[in-house]
Amino acid sequence: MITQTLVMPGEVLSEEILPVPANPSIPLKLGPGLRHTPPSTVTTTFAGLLSVDRKKNAIWVENNTGKYIPIPNDVVIATVHHSSTDYFHCSLSPYTSLALLPHLAFESATKKTRPQLSSGALIYARVLSSSKYQDPEIACFNPSTGKSEGMGELKGGMVFDISLGFARRLLLNKSKEEGGLVVLEEVGDQLAFEIAVGRNGCVWVKAESVRETLFVGRALQETDKRLLRLDEQKILIKKLSRQI
Repeated sequence: MITQTLVMPGEVLSEEILPVPANPSIPLKLGPGLRHTPPSTVTTTFAGLLSVDRKKNAIWVENNTGKYIPIPNDVVIATVHHSSTDYFHCSLSPYTSLALLPHLAFESATKKTRPQLSSGALIYARVLSSSKYQDPEIACFNPSTGKSEGMGELKGGMVFDISLGFARRLLLNKSKEEGGLVVLEEVGDQLAFEIAVGRNGCVWVKAESVRETLFVGRALQETDKRLLRLDEQKILIKKLSRQI
């Protein structure tokens, strides 16, 4: 169960708020909007809803505004800006520095088999490292397994902008009641489609036709913008499905 509390920048979190795992060996995971000051002080860095997942021993601040800040292990949708000798230089958002994607950061890639990506190509990748002192680095495989696990070039389809908070909700593996989302299930009852969600506020959709792709994208954006409840999401899908 995830609990949420409104917080402002600079607030020091009390020990009562921090999750206590059933297994003491599980470390506390701090997400966006929080800063740790040794030995045990946790401070908020921006305003939003403080979200606590006691099952995963994780805590973060939800905020639908502001620029995306890359965090290791985030999955993102990147756009290739240009290529250099060893890297593809990729854009994660209009407000962040270009991310570095090594030419060999793909499953089983070699100098002869590496992808040839041109400017404007879409990539589904994972953030490997990021700090304020250097450009973020991304890769199209899981470092633990060496497998792509669905990451790589996204061919065809369309990209739609969504809020950072909505992107996180889509990525959370929660029930529709707990996560407050049923839009994807409702759309899936209407048509077949592929989807990739980036933590940087992007969602890639590919369906059999442009009309169907736009239908899925619009359903997601309307749900996000209007903060629709479960019943309202179902009504929206029924309304939009008449236009397919």
